[in-house]
Amino acid sequence: MKRIDHSVNLNDLANLPADGVVIADIRDGAAYLYGHIPGAINIPAEQLADHPFAADKRVVLYCRTGQLSAAAAEQLRGRDIDACYLEGGYLAWLQRQADNLSPQTAAAVEQGIQTVFRKRLFTKFVKAINQYRLLQSGDKVAVCISGGKDSMLMAKLFQELQRHSKFEFGLEFLVMDPGYSEFNLRLIQRNASALGIPITVFQTDIFDSVFSVDKSPCYLCARMRRGHLYAQAQKLGCNKIALGHHYDDVIETTLMGMLYGAQMQTMMPRVDSANFKGMQLIRPMYLIREDDIKAWRDCYNLHFIQCACKFTENFSADACRANGDMGSKRLKVKQLIRQLSAQDPEIEQNIFKSSQNVNLSTVIAYKDKNGVKHYYWDDDGDVQ
Repeated sequence: MKRIDHSVNLNDLANLPADGVVIADIRDGAAYLYGHIPGAINIPAEQLADHPFAADKRVVLYCRTGQLSAAAAEQLRGRDIDACYLEGGYLAWLQRQADNLSPQTAAAVEQGIQTVFRKRLFTKFVKAINQYRLLQSGDKVAVCISGGKDSMLMAKLFQELQRHSKFEFGLEFLVMDPGYSEFNLRLIQRNASALGIPITVFQTDIFDSVFSVDKSPCYLCARMRRGHLYAQAQKLGCNKIALGHHYDDVIETTLMGMLYGAQMQTMMPRVDSANFKGMQLIRPMYLIREDDIKAWRDCYNLHFIQCACKFTENFSADACRANGDMGSKRLKVKQLIRQLSAQDPEIEQNIFKSSQNVNLSTVIAYKDKNGVKHYYWDDDGDVQ
């Protein structure tokens, strides 16, 4: 009986003949779109049972850490499919890419921001800061880095702005460790080092605090993370925290609010903190498109984590979503916007501008800044 290896490592994967193997990413569609191993096809775990694998090809499955794909490969072998899994999963591959970054990466990225990507990234970054009044002389900004592509790019853009700015402002590059695995934290640190970003890491126990929460742990986690970031930023003498949300996040959030939240609101470029006096949250990537961020990432062969959440370390995406994650809804909205934009290129811009063109005389009700609700008939006077 032919022996079938149940796993392959990264070296084995590189040596497999391309025409004799199928590399299948069994994470959800959002994770795959964010980043994947070159040549891999996306077959979400729940679709594996129905996928028609070719009998003459070896199937290599990978998930985030290798745990889910190990079980999935065993199930496929029960169908007489030559299936194995990648040891360490996608995170192991990410770590290999980070370890192989050139010592010249930071210099190349910095030059590219001022040349190749100046119009698409740096110019829009500066425009958002000026248009929405996000930065003033004497500010000290805590640049909040999650480890993903958006926040890492934001850090580099701030560094370039500081070098070329006509006024002085301070920067702290802040990484909150809410309970990352050692692997995830090491990957964040390795990427930051390669990019020349001097990060400050501080510890919290947020993941442990919300891990056993049944209802909306993701919402609670996000609120707790924000509070810790404000508090740590204040300790460092900062008056602002900067988050890496971009143009696509804005339009997706606007549409999600209508479709799933029955409300008309958007992601604001600047927000005053209600609980930390004198602190502001700013979003300087507000006008930058996600496709341009991906182009920057791919140009320099950079690879970042999408999510280091403890819920997704050991559970499937479906289990995470059952605990309140909005990832599946955001993916649906992202796909919907892409479909509509393929038919009418102005769709995305129209969604973005919609929150700037609100006519209160044409809405049934609205809330003022104090949360008081007003109806269109409030000015009618007494009805006879």
